[in-house]
Formats: sequence, C-alpha cells, structure tokens
Amino acid sequence: MIAVTLDNFQQVVVEESKSKLVLVSFWAQQVPESVELRDKLAAKLSGLSHHITLATVDCQSQGQIAEQFGIKGLPTAILLKDAQPLDGLSGPQDDASIAEFLGKHLPKQEDILLGQAKAALSDNQLVEAQNAISQAYQIDNSRADIKLVLIDVYLQTGKTAEAKALLDTIMMVDQDSEYQALVAKVELAEQAENSPEIKALEAQLKTAPDDINLNQQLATQYSQVNRQEEALTILFRLVQAGDESTKEKSKELFLDVLKALPDGAPLAAKFRRKLYTLMY
Repeated sequence: MIAVTLDNFQQVVVEESKSKLVLVSFWAQQVPESVELRDKLAAKLSGLSHHITLATVDCQSQGQIAEQFGIKGLPTAILLKDAQPLDGLSGPQDDASIAEFLGKHLPKQEDILLGQAKAALSDNQLVEAQNAISQAYQIDNSRADIKLVLIDVYLQTGKTAEAKALLDTIMMVDQDSEYQALVAKVELAEQAENSPEIKALEAQLKTAPDDINLNQQLATQYSQVNRQEEALTILFRLVQAGDESTKEKSKELFLDVLKALPDGAPLAAKFRRKLYTLMY
C-alpha cells in the first residue's frame, strides 16, 4: 500500500495510473468498515504490484484529497486508469464482492502464473518456473500456451517422456512455431538420452551389473543428457554398497551431479537427505 499525500499525489495517482491501474482506498480510523476494506484489498492484491497499485487516502489527515475525489461516505474505493475513474466500490464489502470487482479488471491467476514462469525461464530459474507453470496448469490444463511453457520446463529438467506426452495433446490449431521448436527439442532430447554410448553401457551392464566402473560411466552419461535422477540413483547405490576403495569416487560424482542441479530443485533436496541419512 502507498499512502497518498499532497506531496506524492501527482506521482502515485496521476503518473502511475498512465502505465497501470491504481486503486485508491479511502479510509478513516473512526469508520472500521473502511479500515477493513483497505486491509482486505491489500490482502487480495498482494503480489500483484506489476498489474495494479493500491493507494490509500487517510481522510482524517488528507481531507483535501478526499474532497478532490468528491468522497461523500466511507468505505469507498475508486479504480483509476490514466487518472480517470474506471470503476469503484462503495459501502461495506465481503470477500466475494471484492473478488468479483477485482476479477473484472485484473488478469486471471493462471495468466499471472504464466507470466511469472516465462520470466523465471528467461532468467534460467528453473525451480521458480516449474512451480509457477505447474500451478497455472492445475488451474487450467486445457490452454496450449500454458502447456507449451510446461513442456519447455520438462525438457530443461530432463523429463523428456512427460514433455512428449504433453506435446501430443496440443491440438492442430495451436501447433505454431513455438510448438514446432519444442517438437525438435523433444526429438533431440530423445536422441541424446539414447545415444550409442548409453546403449552400449546399458548392454554391458546387463552382463556385468556389479561392475563399478561401468556403473559410474553410465551415471556420468545419464547426467550429461539431463537424466539426473537415474544418474543419482546409480551413484547413491554405489556409495551405499561400495567399499572404501571405490566409494570415494562414486561420492564425488554423486556430489557433482547434485551441484549441477538448479538451486532449490526438489530432486537435489531428496538425494541430499538420502546421503545425509547414509552418513549419519
């Protein structure tokens, strides 16, 4: 919330409303309903500052501003765009009426999450991107634009099978250039995941499953093609079962794979817990 005064009125109310919506909530301490509306609006708009600014006017100390707006009673809130009234609320409001009012003017929650996911992806923040786009997909799992971003996240986190399955649900009308680019990425990921080197190592391990060197080589290959969970599973097994002479190298490889994962990745937390339990 930004408290409006005569000093910042021009910047907060006039200039700010040229680039995004500004909701001005008028309140006074002696009118509890107006304080309640102000606080409810603040709670509802938390995290939405990119789309709307909540400005508050204390009618006791800023009566001149209230007069300029022609405020006759409290609680009142006025929505502005380009310094002009666009909509408003008057009188006590429950949560449903506030949500309905804001819903007419704000982007849907899934659109906000989609925007957050795209921004996180462009900054290479995969965990944040995955959290945001997964929530958006839970809200609306039919939208192609949400699916395409989720597919991209799947590919960047090594979930090629999930990416391919979701790609198959994109309807022909939505198969644009972004879709075609992801098709190509899936094909490349599948080729990398099943490279001749990996296939050869997997075949050798079928005849010599306890060969530590082969296991370590395969884990390294898996890690290089984004199959980190399979790599960590192999290396953890080696750390768990190996003797002191072979355990150290497996542990080093295990930690290297963990370090390569994005900060905050659930997979990293899962295997760090496993390693911790093993050590202590």
